Amino acid sequence: MLTPSPLSEIIRQQREFFATGTTKEVAFRIEQLKRLKQAILDNQTAILEAVKADLRRADFEAYAEITAVAEIDYALKHLKSWAKPKRVSVPIAQFPSSGYIYPEPLGVVLIIGAWNYPLQLVVSPLIGAIAAGNCAIVKPSEISVNTSRVVSEILRKTFEPAYITVVEGGAETSQALLAEKFDHIFFTGSTRVGKIVMEAAAKNLTPVTLELGGKSPCIVDSEVNVKCAARRIVWGKFLNAGQTCIAPDYLLVQRSIKEEMLEAIASCIREFYGENPAKSPDYARIIDERQFDRLVALLKEGKIIVGGEVNRSDRYIAPTVIDEISWQAPIMQDEIFGPILPVLEYEELTEAIANVNHRPKPLALYFFSNNKEKQARVLRETSSGTVGINETVLQFVVPQLPFGGVGNSGIGSYHGKASFDTFSKYKSVLKNTLWFDIKLRYAPYTKGKLYLFKKIFSL
Repeated sequence: MLTPSPLSEIIRQQREFFATGTTKEVAFRIEQLKRLKQAILDNQTAILEAVKADLRRADFEAYAEITAVAEIDYALKHLKSWAKPKRVSVPIAQFPSSGYIYPEPLGVVLIIGAWNYPLQLVVSPLIGAIAAGNCAIVKPSEISVNTSRVVSEILRKTFEPAYITVVEGGAETSQALLAEKFDHIFFTGSTRVGKIVMEAAAKNLTPVTLELGGKSPCIVDSEVNVKCAARRIVWGKFLNAGQTCIAPDYLLVQRSIKEEMLEAIASCIREFYGENPAKSPDYARIIDERQFDRLVALLKEGKIIVGGEVNRSDRYIAPTVIDEISWQAPIMQDEIFGPILPVLEYEELTEAIANVNHRPKPLALYFFSNNKEKQARVLRETSSGTVGINETVLQFVVPQLPFGGVGNSGIGSYHGKASFDTFSKYKSVLKNTLWFDIKLRYAPYTKGKLYLFKKIFSL
């Protein structure tokens, strides 16, 4: 573990490098993004093997980590435009001034990653930090041991430590990092730890981006293609064995189609993973025994209608669907973050919306319906970080869509230009000329000046 003094030295070196102005050059940023992309592509095999060692993910799902290169391509395509100062119109009262919005990097930033997508959730914010012209200290999760080791090796070989530094370690290392002064902290993880990060950042007035989680509801209306909805729900829920921050947390289905929907979901689980998902090469495992034990404890209430099989030595929990669950059950109190789908029912959409709004605002909300009026109503009457209509999870991979939570599910957003914005300060600039000077603003303030002042501002 690094002690505070070495950390302070790393930050000092990064501040010195930042002060040279090198990172402010757009050409430099472009070159670093290209180097990062090539490093990821060159290490694809090592990344896939590490993800498989940590989570037993199929290669198809493991490649979700490597799709970060698509976000690099998007940044490379638009970076020159993003970094250019933008001229804005100014009121006639400021004639002949001109106004500009001038993006500048924040300085030295801290990025703390998560274990469920251990490369993507480090690299994606790092892309924004690099694109915006910052230096960065990156702390991968200590829980996803194998992938974090590969990520650390990639970044160390690709960048000078005075520019991008990787710091490995557990909770004590995180505490030491949070005691330092940064210009921005980007954290991905639980709401509980997010509060700790925000409290530590407040001592230095450091701004934060918190990508957290929550219980993301999936509402299914009766006006729906049941089979298609079931496929997308099963895929989004059991991807990475449910260890996805925007996975549907619970199903809220209209009573009239509940039985049909449950049958379709059971059928899709068999179609995707076979009669025994434990033998499926496409079904992942729980990250560690601690998470396994937490999830197994949630299986004690309700009626298991699909799955329920567990194997601690294999960290295996079958894709599980639970019926006859109450809103007061333990499984409905906190984010599940695993392959367990509780099912509740509603009669009218008003009831479903009320139940969702009674709980903390989620990171995602999913609504399946062909009725456009109902779609608009759900958008209008609920609040969440993101929304998927007749879709799950894929809003995360669209670079044009800012991704982030609201309330307990997070603060701030990233992806695409939103990442550039997160790691930038938009400096407002008003530029005037010295060859023309209107004396209205100067004392002495006569009645005539006051009259003109009120006219100009419509007072």
